[in-house]
Amino acid sequence: MARTGSALVIALVMSASALAAEPEVTMQADREKVGAEDTFRLDISIANAPGGSSLSFPVTNDFEVLGRSQSSQMSYSVGPGGAGVVTHVQKHTLTMRANRTGKLTIPAAVLTTPAGNFTTRPVLIEVVAGRLQAERPTRRPPPNPFGFPPGFPGIPGLDDDADPQGDPMAQEPDVPHGDSDLFMRMSLDKSEAYVGEQVMITIHLYSRVDLSTVDTVTMPKLDGFLSQDFKTPNQLMSEQRLVGGVPYREYLLRQRAIFPLKAGTVTIEAPEADITTGLIFAGRRVHKKGNELKLVVRALPPGPATSVVGRWRLSREVSQTEVSLGEPVQVKLILEGRGNLQGVQLPPLGAPTAFKTFDPEISDKPSNSRSHVGGTRTVEYTLVPQQTGTFTLPAMVVPSFDPEARKYDELRVDAITLTVKPGAGGANVVTAPGTPTLGEQGPKNQLVGGGLKSLRHSARFTAPTTELSAARWFLPLALVPLLLTLFAAAFFFVRGSVGPESAESIKKKQAKAARKRLAAAEKLLLGGSTGDFYVEVERALTSFMSARLGTPVSGLVRADLVTKLTEAGILELERQRIVQVLETCDVGRYAPGMGDVSSRKRALDDAAAAMEGWS
Repeated sequence: MARTGSALVIALVMSASALAAEPEVTMQADREKVGAEDTFRLDISIANAPGGSSLSFPVTNDFEVLGRSQSSQMSYSVGPGGAGVVTHVQKHTLTMRANRTGKLTIPAAVLTTPAGNFTTRPVLIEVVAGRLQAERPTRRPPPNPFGFPPGFPGIPGLDDDADPQGDPMAQEPDVPHGDSDLFMRMSLDKSEAYVGEQVMITIHLYSRVDLSTVDTVTMPKLDGFLSQDFKTPNQLMSEQRLVGGVPYREYLLRQRAIFPLKAGTVTIEAPEADITTGLIFAGRRVHKKGNELKLVVRALPPGPATSVVGRWRLSREVSQTEVSLGEPVQVKLILEGRGNLQGVQLPPLGAPTAFKTFDPEISDKPSNSRSHVGGTRTVEYTLVPQQTGTFTLPAMVVPSFDPEARKYDELRVDAITLTVKPGAGGANVVTAPGTPTLGEQGPKNQLVGGGLKSLRHSARFTAPTTELSAARWFLPLALVPLLLTLFAAAFFFVRGSVGPESAESIKKKQAKAARKRLAAAEKLLLGGSTGDFYVEVERALTSFMSARLGTPVSGLVRADLVTKLTEAGILELERQRIVQVLETCDVGRYAPGMGDVSSRKRALDDAAAAMEGWS
């Protein structure tokens, strides 16, 4: 019985193959009207194509093919009279985009078989300017299968640190016409921001070809912004991404947090990159340029004259509240949160006058979350009481603006009471050596012993015995300047005839001149314009590097400067120190709070250390 059933199935399949229908080919688009920036699908279906058949796709300059895919399936059905029919269907899907507007026609596709040619009908599509289809997010946070409430820690996309404006990567990039295999795109996580608010710049590379290396990435000039690197991958890592229905490999090149310094509409120039495609030893080097972007920067709403921007918390710590006379007290101001840590300016401590206050020590500890930069700033004061009593360290209020909540708030710390007890021997006041105590009474600023001395003493003048020109030493002394001039001329003549200065001696002279520039900056340490001071420090360092490298470095972006320093054999620690000084100078010219003496002194010391470390 089993053998009889098997034979029957085989017979049915053979009869079905014999009764297969003739070839059939159809073509249709998934929509009749599209935008010039939209992509659409064109499906070409082939049924019962015999062996040796080939399909000719439609060819037209009005449309661009961005991607192709192919699938096949087989179905079995019972025809008239109970005969079995097997249908083989091949489906070709083209992802296309129009190159112009108007009512356009996609020509017919042709299936060539041994029995003849089979042609589809042309497809008519209306193309209008712009984009009609809605943006389709291609990345979404994973679903929450456990029903945790929003804000529960550890659930992706739901915690408090998630970007309230959504994932900027979810927006599809625009694919350039005629250059869809490899292109670069720059995006912002927001199109509008307040002055001082963080904006994230992300540069991606999209490719459908094999890549070997990305040699150089030139970031746009960010004049009018403070910037901080967020992600700079050391190697190419790709993710699969559908763009307009076409699969791409997406590479993250750079991600940087920027903070606008003034209101207005700002144009961010396009980034550029040098890319090697194909194999390493047989690759092709291409230069790609990204897209420009515009950012609308809003002024802060009416409010306090100065404030910090971001989400911050302020606290204060005191080492002890009850001390003996002359015993130091450590007071720490701690600001932590997210925002532009470099641009934060805290008000002075406001210690009582009965305490001697030393210059504070400021330390920053930057930290990055998933989508924000920030960190902790610690300002540590040392106070030494000069007399006994009970004193109050006043409360501190720092206005702040939260750009996410779009409102002002106050960072506040409460007042602290400090009690100073008598010191050793029961002293109530610290007395400097050789000076009277605060409670000492007696005459002050009085004249004693006959009053003031005469301002001018009497003088007696006598005529010279001989004339000055008649002295024996007059003529030799008069000839000394002439002899010195002739000697100098002879020296330079001989030096020039021997040969020009060596490159090494020239470098030493230039380096010496660069060090002298720090003296010009040092004159502005205690006064003068803050911008002029940091300009002099930056000039001194760039002049020094130009002398040591033998090539001008002014105007170079940070990445190119680091490349030159690396090629010159400068150690990584020294490279980081040089870049840190240059970034400090950038901050000093634009950010508030960099004009105090301690900040200038620190910048000057760091520049000198960078030069000495190079030597």
